Amino acid sequence: MISSEMQAALNKQINAEIYSSYLYLSMSSYFDSINLGGFSSWMKVQAQEEISHSMIMFNYVCERGGRVLLDSIDKPEIEWDSPLAAFGAAFNHECLVSGMINDLVDLALSGRDHASNAMLQWFVSEQVEEESTADDVVQKLKLAGDNPNALLMLDSQMSARVFTPPAALTGE
Repeated sequence: MISSEMQAALNKQINAEIYSSYLYLSMSSYFDSINLGGFSSWMKVQAQEEISHSMIMFNYVCERGGRVLLDSIDKPEIEWDSPLAAFGAAFNHECLVSGMINDLVDLALSGRDHASNAMLQWFVSEQVEEESTADDVVQKLKLAGDNPNALLMLDSQMSARVFTPPAALTGE
């Protein structure tokens, strides 16, 4: 059985993960509006990942006898000054989410909730990857600078990303 404190914290995180998906869809729309379909595609994949993260937590709360209580989703930003600014915002957002996951781990450890801690360790590792992936694009955009050819080459590379459901969601 999940504690009421952990249930409330996970409900808050489920909301944050859904907001993350909403934010990345907004970024996808921004990239579409400036004719960078590869970057848009990358963000759509990121949005799918965030929804899958929310579902892992959703399923976990239910498996532990808790109840998911959905809340309203904040409106995300809709404009960025540049592709670099958008990916910088994505990187900063992932750092924020990492802090939220760390707070959940701290709560699990202080409550001696070993099951929640075990589940959350997947997210700890996932956030390392999330931050690294976003930062990698930020660094490439910095290298590209104002070179439109480099930007178009990166846009082409970004379109190669595909969504792969996490094993934690598929049961593999």
